[in-house]
Amino acid sequence: MKGSSSSIRLRWGGRLDRYVISHFVGSYGTALFLVVGLYLVLDMASNVGDFLAPEREGGAATGSSDLLRYYLLQVPFLFLQVAPFVTLLAGMFTVNRLLKKNEVTAILAAGVSAQRLTGPILLVGLVLSVGMFVLRETLIEALADERDRLHWSLVEGAGERSYDNVVVHGESGSLVFLEEYFPEGRGEGGPEADGVVAILADRGDYARLDAARATWIGGGWQLEGGERQELGAAAASVPVDRLEEVEDLGLDPELVLTYRRASHEPLELSFAEVGRLMQREPEDMTYRTLWHYHLTFPLANVILLLVGLPLLFQYERGRGAERLALGGVLCVFFFAADFVFRNLGLAGGLSPLLAGWTPVLGFGSLGVGLFGGMRP
Repeated sequence: MKGSSSSIRLRWGGRLDRYVISHFVGSYGTALFLVVGLYLVLDMASNVGDFLAPEREGGAATGSSDLLRYYLLQVPFLFLQVAPFVTLLAGMFTVNRLLKKNEVTAILAAGVSAQRLTGPILLVGLVLSVGMFVLRETLIEALADERDRLHWSLVEGAGERSYDNVVVHGESGSLVFLEEYFPEGRGEGGPEADGVVAILADRGDYARLDAARATWIGGGWQLEGGERQELGAAAASVPVDRLEEVEDLGLDPELVLTYRRASHEPLELSFAEVGRLMQREPEDMTYRTLWHYHLTFPLANVILLLVGLPLLFQYERGRGAERLALGGVLCVFFFAADFVFRNLGLAGGLSPLLAGWTPVLGFGSLGVGLFGGMRP
């Protein structure tokens, strides 16, 4: 250590940094276990009766291995929703522990600033922000379909998985309606769809295509009972056996499932999926808001620490429970603001840019001011 008695400069990665980070990692594991465990207990208490009930068409009850696998797959999705809250709790647990042992007083008296003391926590928070983005882009898309398949099996029991009324948009304004979609197909074939209606747009001309069934075979959709008719024309319907016009727009089974998830769980989409949907519907406020939201929400790992940690130093003489309660109140305000602005953006009542960035910039500005104002 070098410097005057009033201000000491520490080498990053030294003993103090490792000591603080070790406390933070332990606190993070505890906070994550508490939050995730509480969710799992509450969710199982409300759904386990349905999950373990005998199948509707008779047969054995759902196996416990499927139930366990479903909840394991659910953990990454839950983590992406609560990670900033867990990070704040871990940071506050860490500082509260140092305060209880009077270690903060000794460190500050030695000439180490409060900003330097909490620097390693902010650094780990930044790493967690990057980790959230990487997790969403590398695992979530791959895990989503398997989790949904298990959920269907747990809830519905026997029978092929199917989704009703799926709507897919094309880049040129085309629309495809699937009355019922079977991701795994029925039997030995690939994915299938019943009741297919497509409105095909081509340079201002429109045509309607109807088919009783579409089956994904050899990288394309094979139609049964397919007929095409130019809208506004007196020409008779023309039989068609493939969905060539829509295939050119990239209507593959993965895109169908993406649109289905977008209508039911839009916050679970990956950044890449949102970008793909934006390319097809550039004016859709929902996807534009989600695009900004997926960029800004991971930053809450750092922003909540910038606001929460200085509050602990301001109330360091208070009880530990009181200090941690401040963190709870802080989370309530942030997530309330995030919820309000996000839903305004999704509903089209606010610019996607403002909806995605206002909570982060507002709390971030407050955090920078509080963190910079901590006593040296």
